[in-house]
Amino acid sequence: RAWMAASRARGLGARSLSRALSAVKGFHRWLADAEGMEAPAVAAMRGPKVSRRLPRPVDIPAARALIDAVRTDAREGWIGARDAAVLTLLWGCGLRISEALSLKGADAPLPDVLRITGKGGKERLTPVLPAARAAVEAYRRLAPFALGAGEALFRGARGGALNPRLVQKAMEMARMGLGLPATATPHALRHAFATHLLAAGGDLRAIQTLLGHASLSTTQVYTAVDGARLAAIHAAAHPRAHR
Repeated sequence: RAWMAASRARGLGARSLSRALSAVKGFHRWLADAEGMEAPAVAAMRGPKVSRRLPRPVDIPAARALIDAVRTDAREGWIGARDAAVLTLLWGCGLRISEALSLKGADAPLPDVLRITGKGGKERLTPVLPAARAAVEAYRRLAPFALGAGEALFRGARGGALNPRLVQKAMEMARMGLGLPATATPHALRHAFATHLLAAGGDLRAIQTLLGHASLSTTQVYTAVDGARLAAIHAAAHPRAHR
C-alpha cells in the first residue's frame, strides 16, 4: 500500500498504477507456483478505481471529410481508393480495421450481408451499405494487381497484404490537414458507426450484434457518448443555458 501511495504521489495515473499492480500480482503468482512463496497480502490488494474512457467518435461532416481527403491526397489514385474503401467499411459497416483487412478477393463484389469473423473467432453478419460496396468496387477497378479469390482483397504497394499502419498513417495525414484532433483515428470511425446509429434511434442490442461485442456493457458506453453530445448541444443552444 505504501508503494501504491508513493506511486500516486509521484503522479502515476490510476490506469498506469492498475497495470503495474497487475504485473506485481502476476510475478507473485509465479513465485508461488515456482518457489512456493505465498504472498496473500499482495493477492488481496485492490487496485485504484479506473474510470472507463468514453469512445471519441468523429461527427458525420468530419468522417466524410477524412475519407474524401484520404482518397484525393494519396500519391496514386488506386492507393487513395483503397484507403477510402477501408475507412468506408469501418464507418459504414462498423468493422474493425483488422476485420476489413482480412477480407479476401472472393468477398468482392461485396454481398448485401458480410459474414465477419471477429475477436475470439466469433462470427457475425454485417449489412453492407451501397456506399461501402461502391467504394470497394472503385478500388478494385484501379488496383494494379490481380485480386485472387484466396488472397487479400486490400494490397500494399508491392502487392502483399495491406499493413494497417499504412491506413492509419493516411488518416493521420488527413486529420492533420483538416485540423482534427489526434483522436480522429480509423477506430474512431467504428465508434462513429455506433454513435450515429444510436443517435438515429438504433436498438442497443442490435448495435451490440453489429459491432460483435460479447457483452452489452461494452456497447452501453456509447449511450454515455450520445448523452454527453446532447448535453453539450443543449448547453450551447438553450436560451437559458448561460444564465
